[in-house]
Amino acid sequence: MPVYEYTALDMKGKTVSGIIDAESSSVARQKLRSSRIFPVSIKETYKTSVKKESRFSVSLRSFARVKPAEVSIMTRQLATLMSAGFPLVTAIDTLIPQTGSQGFKKVLAQIKDSIVEGNSFAASLSLYPGIFPPLYINMVSAGETSGTLETVLERLADITEKQQALKTRIKTALAYPVLMSCMGVCVLFFLMTFIVPTISGIFADMGQTLPPSTRFLIKASSVLKSYWWVLFILIFSAVVGIQTVKKTKKGRYLLDKIILSLPIFGKLAKKLAVARFTRTLGSLLENGVSMMAALDIVKNIVGNMLIADAIAEAAKDVGKGQGLGNALSAADIFPNLSIQMIQVGEQSGELETMLKKIADVFENEVESSILSMTSLLEPIMILVMGAIVGFIIISICLPILEMNKLIR
Repeated sequence: MPVYEYTALDMKGKTVSGIIDAESSSVARQKLRSSRIFPVSIKETYKTSVKKESRFSVSLRSFARVKPAEVSIMTRQLATLMSAGFPLVTAIDTLIPQTGSQGFKKVLAQIKDSIVEGNSFAASLSLYPGIFPPLYINMVSAGETSGTLETVLERLADITEKQQALKTRIKTALAYPVLMSCMGVCVLFFLMTFIVPTISGIFADMGQTLPPSTRFLIKASSVLKSYWWVLFILIFSAVVGIQTVKKTKKGRYLLDKIILSLPIFGKLAKKLAVARFTRTLGSLLENGVSMMAALDIVKNIVGNMLIADAIAEAAKDVGKGQGLGNALSAADIFPNLSIQMIQVGEQSGELETMLKKIADVFENEVESSILSMTSLLEPIMILVMGAIVGFIIISICLPILEMNKLIR
């Protein structure tokens, strides 16, 4: 069925716009008029009565414009509407005009059409794996099966909102140091490629023997001015090389291993991965997903292949009847605190609650560690920048002072 974008006037004379699906433009106009909306312009975007492969290709085009924050907002709004008694199709249809992204509007319109055709909500979401991750789809499927879709959507909204909030806090904490680093590099580049060469030309005309620090500064400035493009090529090649390596399984495994072995950042990366693992596993178990199925899902969302392999091995032991805490402890990669809390949760019968507490603890630890690091990083950056600029100034001033001595 084709999808049309329209601009119309409502009963109060206000201009509204949105998307509607209909067999033809005339049928679309009739639908709008029956809703007391009077179309001014209407045009077809693309057809939705296509095969799954075509829908998937459309989702790839739309994916670039759909942000996780938009999915989180949509989930919260959908849960609110369904809790208020709206049927699923009506709730989605209500959300389409309120969605800011045109790509996401089209995706929601196609999901609604798929549900109307008789597919389940989870099956409709699975047509867009680039937008809705396996966790999202499996929790929706569990909610549909158990008849608690509204509750599941609320929990999904909580999960996505907490993840977005944590990312925002981390980005905010790192924004100032990153900005200061970029500005410092730009200032040093300007000094070394414009200011120092000008002054070194004056020293060359005098024919005076220069101090070692000044000769080193002039040499470094000359090399940077002549071969600055090599530096950019090296940086670009390193970025492309890392991205290429990450696309291979062995390369991704090696990079993940290096990240976990880093002195400070390795511990933070491990805590974030464990927090993501425990929060997701707890939510899946709360919504009726079996332990084995939940472990199979969460191993794909931890973001680290070493931890994912450890979860896969633990799942085999759990399948043989072993407890989750003991199975994870065999990998010797999960923090002891998380293992102990999981074992306590299993013994008390409150595993889901304990998993969420583990996530809260590690997320708070990561956030406080990053804030502490950034508070220390700022004065360190100022000292480093001051030392470099001071070296440049002293190297320039030393020949001038020696000249003054000769004149006297």
